[in-house]
Amino acid sequence: MRILLTGSSGWLGRYLAPMLRARGHEVTGLDVAPGVDTQVQGSVADRALVERTFGEHGIEAVIHAGALHKPDIVRYPAQAFVDVNVTGTLNLVEAAVAAGHDRFVFTSTTSLMISQGIRDERADHAVWLDETSGPIEPRNIYGVTKHAAENLCRLAHLEQGLNAVVLRTSRFFPEEDDTHRTLSGENMKANEFLHRRLTVEDAARAHIVALEKAPDVGFGTFIVSAPPPFARADVAELKRDSSAVIARYFPDAPELYAARGWTLPASIGRVYDPGLAERRMGWRAQTDFRAVLDAMARGDTLPLPHDAAYVSPEEQPEHC
Repeated sequence: MRILLTGSSGWLGRYLAPMLRARGHEVTGLDVAPGVDTQVQGSVADRALVERTFGEHGIEAVIHAGALHKPDIVRYPAQAFVDVNVTGTLNLVEAAVAAGHDRFVFTSTTSLMISQGIRDERADHAVWLDETSGPIEPRNIYGVTKHAAENLCRLAHLEQGLNAVVLRTSRFFPEEDDTHRTLSGENMKANEFLHRRLTVEDAARAHIVALEKAPDVGFGTFIVSAPPPFARADVAELKRDSSAVIARYFPDAPELYAARGWTLPASIGRVYDPGLAERRMGWRAQTDFRAVLDAMARGDTLPLPHDAAYVSPEEQPEHC
C-alpha cells in the first residue's frame, strides 16, 4: 500500500516509517522539517501541496501524525494551530475522500480529555478515563484543535464513508516534561507507565494496527496507552495513597525504586484505560510498568528513552 505519513521527521514518524516499510508498504513522508523518511517538505496546511503529493505518489492511505503540539503554544499563535491541526486535517481528509480511500488514521492526544478540573485534581479520587469520558473540555488551543480535527474525521465517515481511526495517544515524548520539575525525567517517565505513558514503539504499532483494522472499525476513537495495573475500585486509594496501591500490585517496586533513589507517586489523579483498543482492534502495548521494573531488576537499559536535550526537528536551528 502507498501510504502518506505526515509528521515523518518527528519522534513518532522516525519509528513508524521503518515499521511500515518492513511490512511491505511504500511510505511517502511529508513534514515541514527535513528527515531521512521525509520525501515531501512542506505543510499539510498547503492544500495545493497535499493534492500534488497525492497525485504524484499515488497515495492509497493516510496516517496523519503531523501537528503542532502542546509545547508549541509558547512559539506559535493560535491561528497557526488552526491552520495546521484543523485546516491541514481537512485538506488530507478531503484529498483522501476524493482519491476513494478506504482508511485514514489520525494521531490525536489524551491531552484533549483533560479539563482544568482534572488537571487540578479537584476530585477526591483518581479520574478513570476511557472513550466514554466527558464532557470534552480542552484547556488550551492544542486540545481544542485536535478535538476539532477528530470531528472532521468523524464527519468524513458519516458523510463520505471514509473509514477513519482516531488514536488518542498518551505520553511518549523523550524530552523533559515542560510543566513538572519535581522528579528526574526517567523517574517521572517510569511512574507514568502506571497510568499515562507508552513507548514510541508501541505508539507506532498502534498506528499500524489501526491502518489494518480501519475498514472493520468504520469510525472509532481509541485511547492508546500502556495498560494500567489497577482496577476502577482502586481510584479512591490511588488519589489518597497510590504508593500503597502500587506496593500491593508490585511488591518489589519500593526496593527497586529505593536502589535508584527514585520516588513512587504518592498520589495519582487520573488513569487512562486503553481497553477498548484491545477489545476492538487487538492492540495492547508490549511495554508496561512490569516491564520497566523487570528491566530495573536486571540492570538493563530502561524501555523509556529519555533525552532532556531533545528538540523537535521543526525547531532545530538549521530549520528555523
